[in-house]
Amino acid sequence: QVQVVESGGDSVQAGGSLRLSCAASGAGYSSVCMSWFRQVAGKGREGVASIYVGSGSTYYADSVKGRFTISQDLAKNKVFLQMNSLEPEDSAMYYCAAARAVSTSFCRRSVNGQGVGYNNWGQGTQVTVSS
Repeated sequence: QVQVVESGGDSVQAGGSLRLSCAASGAGYSSVCMSWFRQVAGKGREGVASIYVGSGSTYYADSVKGRFTISQDLAKNKVFLQMNSLEPEDSAMYYCAAARAVSTSFCRRSVNGQGVGYNNWGQGTQVTVSS
């Protein structure tokens, strides 16, 4: 079981930046994919970015490529999402999630999915971008 806790959500103006953090305990960290998803009330959840912990390989949804960066600090068991050039369309509840014993292919596909196969979720952190 992996426990994840997100933080860092806030309200910012368009063009601004935020850095979300995800503290992951109990990961074991072999064959683990850590991902960020987001959801707007009344809409489905969408993948944003993923990182395969073992290799550090990263994957991004097309909508955030070039603006968002996912990274990890293995010593601190943390995953980060640096969000730059924020747009009002980025406003959502952002969730960190972990999937254990999965492949890099699973991790890569996660950014185009809604989080199927992820068993460990945080409570979410709200990001609001105003125009």
